[in-house]
Amino acid sequence: MVVRMRHTRAHTANRRSHHALEGARLSKCAKCTALHIRHQVCTNCGTYRGREVSSLVKSLTRGTKRAVAKGKTSK
Repeated sequence: MVVRMRHTRAHTANRRSHHALEGARLSKCAKCTALHIRHQVCTNCGTYRGREVSSLVKSLTRGTKRAVAKGKTSK
């Protein structure tokens, strides 16, 4: 089968001009004013829409306890 019409480079480039990636939409947290991705929990304070969803203090203390325990067992 023979190609009947060729698309020029300009035609191809014009079509692809809309294919560029955009950056993520960021919102400010109402509690701590840090930037976070929309419809996601704030990674700085752990709140979503004004409510505390995940307790970051608990997870941080649990992680430090695990690190200390691993350090003691490896010695």
